[in-house]
Amino acid sequence: MSDNRAITASEGMSKAQLDAIIQTVCNSVQSEHTQRAYARALREFMAWYQDQHQPSLSKAVVQAYLSHARAEGMGVGAYNQARSAIMRLVREAVDNQAISEQIASGIERIESLKFTGDRMGNWLTLEQAEALIKTPDTSTLKGLRDRAILAVLIGTGIRRTELAALTFEHLAQREGRGVSVDLVGKGSKVRSIPVPSFAKGCIDAWAQASGISSGLVFRHINRGDQIASDKISAQAVYYLCEQYSREAFGDQGVVQPHDLRRTFAQLSRKGGARLEQIQLALGHSSIQTTERYLGTKLDLEDAACDRLGVHINGF
Repeated sequence: MSDNRAITASEGMSKAQLDAIIQTVCNSVQSEHTQRAYARALREFMAWYQDQHQPSLSKAVVQAYLSHARAEGMGVGAYNQARSAIMRLVREAVDNQAISEQIASGIERIESLKFTGDRMGNWLTLEQAEALIKTPDTSTLKGLRDRAILAVLIGTGIRRTELAALTFEHLAQREGRGVSVDLVGKGSKVRSIPVPSFAKGCIDAWAQASGISSGLVFRHINRGDQIASDKISAQAVYYLCEQYSREAFGDQGVVQPHDLRRTFAQLSRKGGARLEQIQLALGHSSIQTTERYLGTKLDLEDAACDRLGVHINGF
């Protein structure tokens, strides 16, 4: 049977068809982060699907996979992301006449899971944030660039995709301070973000050493410590954060760019910043998102358990 022939629901889909559909699904979203997440989720689904000897794709099959994933420890966020990826896969399968609209409608009725409680992520203390920014070797061009990248991520809370797209034209002075103006973020939302003096100073040092004053702020640097292209990828920023945090804190202290975004929020809040100002800087659509992001309802410095009054000798 030819791979490009329409397949009925009872026959299942060939691997070649599914691979092509997965690629189409990933191409249907603009965010590089979402593309990688969907590709990973669909590869995991397909590995399980093939282990089941490719049964007919149906609501029962998708539910069985999601139940299996939860039993294996998949969190709520990963579950919902996997579900969204599979829903897109199903819709593409319909468009390719691989399954019927009726079967697709049944699969699409599978509901997402709701978050319960306050989610907590990873972030750095003030001392750790300062130590991380100081980790790159600033005797090199790459080190100056990398220090500026870490300083901007921690100092502004922008996403790595936003950082990769940051230009000198975005940087301006407003009311006596540095500001990144008209930055286009997630969902094509435009916002302006104050830039702290330490981050601006690191950018200036990199700009002076590199001789760059227009266009993209951060560029790719080759092994010879020379600028090799006009842009740095968001994935390179991801690896950079892992590299320097491992160097600064060891294998157990590795952080990712989103952890530095959360660090910005946490340190700002502890420093007395107003919640709505943090919301505006992060580009969150609602204050509730920022509250959940910060975990403001859970105080780790003055926790409820610290007020119990229980004392055990030796502890």
